[in-house]
Amino acid sequence: MIRKFAAFPARCAEVMTILVITLAASAALNAQQSSTPPADQQSGQQTQTQPPAGNPQSSSQQPEDTLPGRRAKPKEYKNWNFNVGGGAALTSGTTKTFVRGGGGVAAAGVARNYSPYFGFRLDFQFDNLPLRDSALRLAQAPGATNHAYSLMLDPIINIPASNLWSGYIVFGPTFIHRSGKLDSSTAIPGSGCDTFFTWWGSCYGLNLPVNGKFLHESQNEYGYNFGFGLARKVRGNVEVYGEFRFIHGSANGITTDMRPITMGVRW
Repeated sequence: MIRKFAAFPARCAEVMTILVITLAASAALNAQQSSTPPADQQSGQQTQTQPPAGNPQSSSQQPEDTLPGRRAKPKEYKNWNFNVGGGAALTSGTTKTFVRGGGGVAAAGVARNYSPYFGFRLDFQFDNLPLRDSALRLAQAPGATNHAYSLMLDPIINIPASNLWSGYIVFGPTFIHRSGKLDSSTAIPGSGCDTFFTWWGSCYGLNLPVNGKFLHESQNEYGYNFGFGLARKVRGNVEVYGEFRFIHGSANGITTDMRPITMGVRW
């Protein structure tokens, strides 16, 4: 009996050893099976990672715009736009008193767009300002030339209406250089200035300069402009447009007011 009880611990140790070895082997087998994907998944992975025949690039090296769901969205606007046009100018205010409407206009500009709806536009414009006969009589001159150069930097708000039609609004500061020349004049140097020579900018105090240099006009004015336009696409990125603006400048109490109407091409 004593021998049987003495052998019992040894038998238990053998059983425990066999059980531990069995559990360890089972755990290792389960771990290996969980880390190894099924055969169908392995074949799918091989199919995905293997590059197509004749294409040395792997799928990981393809550009982003060729991956599904990562295609680059086409841009809805151009960063830069250019415009050239011509037309005629109307006048208002004091300018209308001395300048008749219908003088020729030539304009050119460039716009930097930051979105389909907003940008900045720089315009250069030439306006011919022919003097009225009444102004020539005040100047005692048989004829004259008169024109203005305008430089405008404006925010532009674009209003797309359809694939063909769009509109825009511009507004901002303006620099105007107005210059002109009387062919001759019988006005007497040192005599009092009338309303024309005051607007012409040749008066010093209240009199014409005694040196007789009142035939020429040259003055710089600062002001503002605002306007709107309508454009229609005709081919590709080319558009025809029509535009109306109000331009005002002033310096030393002298003003220039123009209402140019232009038509041209944008691209």
